[in-house]
Amino acid sequence: MILATTATLSVSSLFLSLGVAVTYAIAMYAGERGTVIATRRVLWIAWFLHAVLLAWSMLGLSPIEVPHFGFAAALSVTAWLMLTVYLIESHLYPQLKAVWAFAGLAAVTVLMSLAFPGQVLHHSVTPWLPLHWALGLASYGLFAAAVVHAWLMMRAESQMRTLPNAANHVNSGLPLLTLERLTFRFVLAGFVLLTATLLAGWLFSETLYGPGKVWQWNHKTIFSVLAWLAFAVLLIGRARFGWRGRTAVRVLYSAAALLLLAYVGSRFVLEVLLGRVV
Repeated sequence: MILATTATLSVSSLFLSLGVAVTYAIAMYAGERGTVIATRRVLWIAWFLHAVLLAWSMLGLSPIEVPHFGFAAALSVTAWLMLTVYLIESHLYPQLKAVWAFAGLAAVTVLMSLAFPGQVLHHSVTPWLPLHWALGLASYGLFAAAVVHAWLMMRAESQMRTLPNAANHVNSGLPLLTLERLTFRFVLAGFVLLTATLLAGWLFSETLYGPGKVWQWNHKTIFSVLAWLAFAVLLIGRARFGWRGRTAVRVLYSAAALLLLAYVGSRFVLEVLLGRVV
């Protein structure tokens, strides 16, 4: 994919972004004041509007605005995927209470995309590149969901220590063991997608990026491989040594930070700190 110039947002994108952020804020308020059904409905509306915004800005559906992408857009897609997971999960576990975490993060990323719209996407070298891109972003979303669940798990454990009569239920609405199980399921699913992404980039780099474009050990690649190794260590430690609690969460946070640096961190440095167009 070729990135050539800094994107300029249209007035329609501005109002759509603000509308999405406001809808997320309403969902957060409803989560505190309203019923579960009302909150879920507002979240679905916010989810749909967010999807429209992403399609409008990234897929070229806007007749007056060229597609664009950058580190903030990557975070916005990740947040949308996290919300997708949460909405599905909330049907399976109606007692799950994490509206503030998911809706709040999504609203922040939408507003960040307004401040940092990224670079214009002129064309793809190959039609296979968007699929490769989607795999990477999906792994981001699953690992982000794992991080949020790990945070809920640690908060649950902390509350159980201070409130022994909590009977294994806390503000998240789910038992501690259920949160732990969900966390590692998201880690495993994200690991599978990240593995597929790295293998595709390694084995089919010329197919994805064009003739002469071979695997390069740049910052993005190095941090991605380090993140993959860290997630592998976490899964092996869980399977072989029964890692859980704070030990597992620390490794998860470290691996997620490495993955964040792989693309989002690199793009942030290039776009914002260095002001470079690549």
